[in-house]
Amino acid sequence: GLKGRSERSWVVVKNRICTFTRGDKSHPQSDEIYATLESFAREMKREGYIPTPNNVFLVDEEDTENIFCGHSEKMAITFGLMNSSLGMPVQVIKNNRMCADCHSTSKVISKITGQIIIVRDANCNHHFKEGECSCGDYW
Repeated sequence: GLKGRSERSWVVVKNRICTFTRGDKSHPQSDEIYATLESFAREMKREGYIPTPNNVFLVDEEDTENIFCGHSEKMAITFGLMNSSLGMPVQVIKNNRMCADCHSTSKVISKITGQIIIVRDANCNHHFKEGECSCGDYW
């Protein structure tokens, strides 16, 4: 990877472009975004989701909920879901490749919410719907 290239994701909500970076807490809705991510984490755990440990940095097992807050596309997706009309796809652009955990998380969030999530990363356009991705998990 390129060390000088910071991870970013963009989402358009109500004709405004919002930018998120890894671990970002500067957004006015940060508290709500993090609370929603934690809620997703609890629901995903009930669904049997297990984080992909080789793609996240876990301090210990109790810290698993925190993984949902560090990656910019998870924040952008959550912000988009919180602020878009029901039934409208959430569209995110990411400046580098999605890690496997973000990809898996996006699939489960699409299933939990019933919403279509589109993420264009450096390699592919991912269309997440009902727990599946258009890339067939090959990107």
